[in-house]
Amino acid sequence: MKHSRPGDTGTRRPRVVVVSPPFLSHAQPLSVLAGALSRAGCDVYVASAPPFAPLAEAAGVRFVPLTVTRNANTGVARNTRQGAREAERLEEFLASTRGGAVAALLTQARHRGEDLLADPSAVLAGLRELHARLSPDWYVVDQLSYPVTLALHCLGLPYATFCPGHPAYVPHAPEALFGVPHAWPRAVRPDEERLAELRRAAGAAEEAFTERFARVARAHAPTVPAPGRAFALASPHAVVFNYPSFPWLPERPGSTAEFFYGGHCSPLREPGPGEAWEEVVRRLGTARRRLVLVALGTFLSARDDVLAVLVRGIRSRVPDAAVVVAAGDRAAALSPLAGPDVHVADVVPQRWLLGKVDAMVHHGGNNSFTECVVSGTPALVLPFSSDQFSIAHDAEKARLALCLDPSRLTPHAAGEALRHLLAEVPAGLPRWAEEVRRRGPDWMARKLTRTMASAVGARP
Repeated sequence: MKHSRPGDTGTRRPRVVVVSPPFLSHAQPLSVLAGALSRAGCDVYVASAPPFAPLAEAAGVRFVPLTVTRNANTGVARNTRQGAREAERLEEFLASTRGGAVAALLTQARHRGEDLLADPSAVLAGLRELHARLSPDWYVVDQLSYPVTLALHCLGLPYATFCPGHPAYVPHAPEALFGVPHAWPRAVRPDEERLAELRRAAGAAEEAFTERFARVARAHAPTVPAPGRAFALASPHAVVFNYPSFPWLPERPGSTAEFFYGGHCSPLREPGPGEAWEEVVRRLGTARRRLVLVALGTFLSARDDVLAVLVRGIRSRVPDAAVVVAAGDRAAALSPLAGPDVHVADVVPQRWLLGKVDAMVHHGGNNSFTECVVSGTPALVLPFSSDQFSIAHDAEKARLALCLDPSRLTPHAAGEALRHLLAEVPAGLPRWAEEVRRRGPDWMARKLTRTMASAVGARP
């Protein structure tokens, strides 16, 4: 990868642009991977919305602004400034989670076109301009940034795919539908009629999405091979999963890409959050012998009813445990629950706290799941939507966590699950924690740089 440019004195480091959507749960692991690519010898830029520039700075790489969607979530979804229609869809989604798994997934299927492919022509124009300015050798694109993947396909630019969630987000077979969980945990098993309804909705959404992909490709790149099935479009060179390599995950025969299971995308060192949080942990440790973290992610922290049930359950069934609650924009509403044994905050230093707590309750988001595994933290998983059901299934099957249905949660059930987790470490946790720690962002970066160097070098 040699480039002759005015002022160049020889071979330069391969230049890589890591493109992230404007969601903290995506930008955070991608910025960690960007830092690892820099350590692996690449000249790296993170391209995302301006509020995420500090993540690039913390990773030691450069930042370039790029808009890839109208949606956004800078840490607490409801507190993020966004358009009226985007805010309306967020409220519709949160309301649907109260109706259970299929209700939430049906709402997501209905929103898919607006959420994931709002303005593909503008994204393509932005990528073309960025490429003319920076001339990167290759890109890393978040798998859920469909307009970016489509733009790179149309422009004929080499890229690697980073899958931020469950590996089933990249469909492995014709019958696998995006938005229909690959597998379900025992506590959440819809009946066949509801599953059939979900499959019909997901199939219709994919058909519409694929047709929009084809229209964009015909308009902007008529000589380029058709993109085909929209949700299956990914790098033909390398797909990296931010996920453990469980033996029961589906195989992918016939693909030209290399598939890497990176285990986790946590940073090598987690900086301390400051004296205020150190004091919170000291105070709670004085009040109680055990400590539990409750955090349902940047969207679902709005489900303050579930957070309240969890606090009541822990207080009644696990009286020797104190609780830290990440409550997002509902922190003020939940403040009456605070006390010597309960600390309520809008946001929490989650990765740092995982080194202090005895157990965590989370929603089955991939970051929370993998961070619990790599830190060896027992977890109670309450899946609400998206790939969280598949992740909960895997956590349960690997004996890493317990799972309950948040739409039917009671204080007694929540408290008993936490009591069990605190009494006995899940049997699979030591093994999988060791397995996951052996990989991680630097392992991913080495794999990607080798594969992409070969792919770019093979281009005519």
